[in-house]
Amino acid sequence: MADTEPTGRAIVPSEGAGGLRASHADRDQVVEQLRVAAGDGRLSPEELDERLELALTARTYADLALLVADLPAAGTAASPPPAAPAAKDLIRLHCSSGHAERTGRWVVPDRMDLKVSSGGITLDFTQAVITRPTLHIDAEVSSGHITLITKPGIAVEADDVTVRSGRVRVRAPWGPDFPAQLRIDIAGKCGSGRILARPPRRSFWQWLRRAPHPYAITAGGR
Repeated sequence: MADTEPTGRAIVPSEGAGGLRASHADRDQVVEQLRVAAGDGRLSPEELDERLELALTARTYADLALLVADLPAAGTAASPPPAAPAAKDLIRLHCSSGHAERTGRWVVPDRMDLKVSSGGITLDFTQAVITRPTLHIDAEVSSGHITLITKPGIAVEADDVTVRSGRVRVRAPWGPDFPAQLRIDIAGKCGSGRILARPPRRSFWQWLRRAPHPYAITAGGR
């Protein structure tokens, strides 16, 4: 791949041409745009890996256009980011059956009231907007699970959870000495279900290529 600046031309050359076959140069252009976007912080390492895999195997202009549809064109000046929305004092998630989740760019509140009688609740903090240093979670699990997906900078304490026949586990492979951006304190009861805090898992393509687990370098390779 040539080491040149992106030209900024559209991936799809004209309306209705999305079904035309893409060339190596077209794929290289998209790969470069994805790498620049990742360097600017617009894509996470996991998203970059996934999109690169799709770009290198794309067949048509339409396939390539989908990979950069949510990214600014090369050379386009970025507008100032919007102000982060205010955090709520309390979020209640009560799950009697099925599954509830908070993923992507959601705002972490001061407190959360989580109750699970069957099914599960997943809180993904990897892209969450953190405006406060602490989060207190009141948890009550009869059956089912509460799962927290964390990353370096998020510390979880679950010493105040009463466990009957269930399981409470906190996995933080980066160690307790990593500077905490958010401290999560969990208190409550765990009956026959489980409460788990863990890092994100590898995507299918990462597993297929035997890529290291997310944050493995930070974690000292564990």
